Amino acid sequence: MLARILRFALLLLALLAAPAHAERVRDLGGFQGVRSNQLTGYGIVVGLDGTGDDTLEYLTQAMKGVSGRMGLQLPPTVNPGLKNAAAVLVTADLPAFAKPGQRIDITVSAIGKAKSLRGGALILTPLYGADGQIYAMAQGNLAVGGLGIAAKDGSQLSVNVPTTGRIAEGASVERAVNTGFDRNEVLRYNLNSADFMTAQRVRDAINARFPGMAAAEDAVTVALRLPEGADNRASVLASVEMIDVTPAEPAAKIIVNSRTGTVVINSAVRLMPAAVSHGKLTVRIDEKRNVSQPAPFSQGRTAVTPNSQITADEEKAHVALVKGGASLSKIVDALNLLGVTPSDLVAILEALKQAGALKAEMVVI
Repeated sequence: MLARILRFALLLLALLAAPAHAERVRDLGGFQGVRSNQLTGYGIVVGLDGTGDDTLEYLTQAMKGVSGRMGLQLPPTVNPGLKNAAAVLVTADLPAFAKPGQRIDITVSAIGKAKSLRGGALILTPLYGADGQIYAMAQGNLAVGGLGIAAKDGSQLSVNVPTTGRIAEGASVERAVNTGFDRNEVLRYNLNSADFMTAQRVRDAINARFPGMAAAEDAVTVALRLPEGADNRASVLASVEMIDVTPAEPAAKIIVNSRTGTVVINSAVRLMPAAVSHGKLTVRIDEKRNVSQPAPFSQGRTAVTPNSQITADEEKAHVALVKGGASLSKIVDALNLLGVTPSDLVAILEALKQAGALKAEMVVI
């Protein structure tokens, strides 16, 4: 097992130490306006086997509204039994350039006391965008991966989450989003991460293929002047997306997960000359109780006397010398020499940063 761990560590170091390679423009960012849009709606799931809501007033009102659309007018005083129905929120992502008639996947989640949505069917539900307009209509039978079981004595068993389900291609697009792709004179390309050097390299790579087309506006945006006509623009952007660009080396960062103790150090981290000493001091206190028994006919009393024993053990500390400009592999070798745990590693890295020897940004998540 130890040999496997060592081989994995060596492989990881080799990958991290490898020089930056070229990536496609499409993998470094995206075009402004060419993105998905979030849709949401409020609906009713029916056909449940007694696992729905039963005390939600707004569910009762919604069911009366649905009955009214079907031509059945319920009296205001009637409160229908609703354990076979559940109030749900429906969410979906509308892809870029989606056209009316296309189908998209939807997620259905219970918002009340429903125990399970298994076996239910979603009634026709409008899905709204951020502008309040209807962009899709959802309806269909749910596929629920979870399972919930309850016995008469009150015991329950749940597998995964039975109150959330999906409907593959459960919504039909009714309205297209206007992206301005075929009309705007300038189309902006935005990097996923801000970096002036990468933005300049993307600009130079595009201009090498299409002279004078690209201009860097800041560390994120590269403006592209495209020819007129949707067909010409689509052909140009298809070529632009496949251009290879070597991104700049990322900023030196150390990511620390405070919950799991995971520490990730990227290859750009460097150290100034420093000496690190690390050891452990273990203090152990043993508490024992002794019974003091007096001699016969001594008129003494039996008493309990405490007996405490304190021991302190300190492991031998190793001192590791790290030379200036040390790479990631040297840092790992030095820390392995000290035999540190993940929590100790975080303390050492913080101390190095406070001492000014660590040139990196520490991010705690």
